[in-house]
Amino acid sequence: MVIPQAYLSSSIAYPGPKLPFPRAVDYHKPGRPQVPNGLGIIYVLASASYLFSIYFLGSFFGLMNDEVVNGALPLAACILFGGFLGLVDDWMDLRWRYKAFTPLVASLPLVALRQGHPVMATYFFGRIDFRAFGLPGLLLYYAIIIPTIVTVTTNTVNQLGGLNGLETLCPLTVMVALAVVAPDMAILLLVPIATLATLAAFNFTGRIFVGNVGSYSFGITLAAFAIIANREQALLIGIMPYIINSSMILLNYFLWRRMPSLSMTPEGLLYSEHRRSFQTLFCYRKPTKERVLVLKIVAVFVFSSALAILITYLS
Repeated sequence: MVIPQAYLSSSIAYPGPKLPFPRAVDYHKPGRPQVPNGLGIIYVLASASYLFSIYFLGSFFGLMNDEVVNGALPLAACILFGGFLGLVDDWMDLRWRYKAFTPLVASLPLVALRQGHPVMATYFFGRIDFRAFGLPGLLLYYAIIIPTIVTVTTNTVNQLGGLNGLETLCPLTVMVALAVVAPDMAILLLVPIATLATLAAFNFTGRIFVGNVGSYSFGITLAAFAIIANREQALLIGIMPYIINSSMILLNYFLWRRMPSLSMTPEGLLYSEHRRSFQTLFCYRKPTKERVLVLKIVAVFVFSSALAILITYLS
């Protein structure tokens, strides 16, 4: 494969829409072109505006049921918090030791407005009603469990990226599954899903990046909606590939101080000589096209999301 001389410089912009956004280098394309970055802000603005509209229409005109109206406000606040934290990370390039705890801030709307039902069905301890433990039980649920769900979900979503489509198609798959298992609350995800699907179409074809502002807000949307709709178990099953990927990365880093990395052949195929993440696992010593690699990982999320739907309706 002959790479045009113009694309050997990372300062050359990748052909695509002329957008007023900062550009980032696409390290997994021949010539490392630059593409518009931070388009996740569109998701934040569209989703938050839509959710505030639901709250306004429901509060003043009673057009929707109380659960939907009451859930719209905290979900909008969480998405705005997530978008802001993602922007801060994009601007400052925070270290992981600080980045890992920033989603705690985004859980404040859920805690302050006491979202979610303090009764959880667990796989190991059965059904737990935190109200039975009085104030300590409620504090445990709202001050520890909810922030933990938000923090773990957001960080694991943020860690699976770097390839065109991963940061959008994977959360889109889980988001659709959550809407299916909570049909009475699914209207809250109507515009978020439509906006994310639009961004995914451009992201998968390599024309835009959503940035941390996107991955943060996507992850927080999943966690916040699952808590508001009381579908935490479905969330856990749906994001299991995220958890496995993050566990692979963190274990390799803390035990052997090794990070995952991808190499590229002259033909533009991706491969790896180790297995330290989902990306490196699926192209281990097997050069693969970027889109094929992404679709393989997305297929895993389709399976976990379908499993979440199945288990939810069978239980």
